[in-house]
Amino acid sequence: MRIQIDSTVLELVQGDITAMDTDAIVNAANGQLAHGGGVAAVISRKGGPAIQRESNEWVRRHGRVATGSAAITSGGDLKARYVIHAVGPVYRAVPNPAELLAAAVRASLRLADEHGLKSVALPAISTGIFGYPMEEAAQVMLRAAIDTLRGETGLERVVFCLYSRSAFDTFAAALAELTAS
Repeated sequence: MRIQIDSTVLELVQGDITAMDTDAIVNAANGQLAHGGGVAAVISRKGGPAIQRESNEWVRRHGRVATGSAAITSGGDLKARYVIHAVGPVYRAVPNPAELLAAAVRASLRLADEHGLKSVALPAISTGIFGYPMEEAAQVMLRAAIDTLRGETGLERVVFCLYSRSAFDTFAAALAELTAS
């Protein structure tokens, strides 16, 4: 499923984000950039030790990545040249999780833009062990991406890469709803 937003194509695919042929992929990270579980562990394992090493160096130099923001490292051995580590909220741990999730999406897209990238793939941030409900996350993430892409951007392609069929179907329904209004 794909739509055009100004000069950017936004698309939904079902698949493995580590296999995406985009300039960057987004990692659903924690603030310490410790890639021990979920999609972060898969990205770190498939991308090789450079990703965790660079993540450790980033945290050493800049401190913890705040919830709602993002950091960037190389993609190591992945097809993608970069990994953007977006820190989404733990759903029940903060008063305004939607604001923080939207901020994480915007921060990821801004970082891609700042690095002159043309394409980026995002997972369903915070929907795993952070407990964010998929339906709400789909609405929040897609709305944040669409709003960001309506501004000035060099991004040509933004992909939401959803691992499961149910996540894909949820994002597809949310995208249809958002673009119908």
